[in-house]
Amino acid sequence: MRTSEFKLNPSLKKQIIETFIQLVVDLKDTREVETFLRDFLNESELEAFTKRLAIAYWLKKKRSYSNIKNNLKVSSATIASVQDMLVRDGFKLALKKIEAEEWANQWAEKIKKIVGK
Repeated sequence: MRTSEFKLNPSLKKQIIETFIQLVVDLKDTREVETFLRDFLNESELEAFTKRLAIAYWLKKKRSYSNIKNNLKVSSATIASVQDMLVRDGFKLALKKIEAEEWANQWAEKIKKIVGK
């Protein structure tokens, strides 16, 4: 039986979640985050998590279901599920952060060309 089938005491669950969130906040850099995620998530969990993020990103960029399905090897049901999650604050925040990083990288490249480096 999977551990997720057992219900935790709500107070204990809240405490565990708060501890997890604080741990994530306390990670210093991308190396620490990668180490943490690769050690705590198995390969399937990490792939599912990152595919969900990629699906959300590509949906926001107006890619078609068939394009996403073929590139990420996911089902239409998975894409539809993520489509429904795009209204959630966490997905909005993640996509906003990705877009801000893209914008910064684009401007950094433009500035390098202007400066000649």
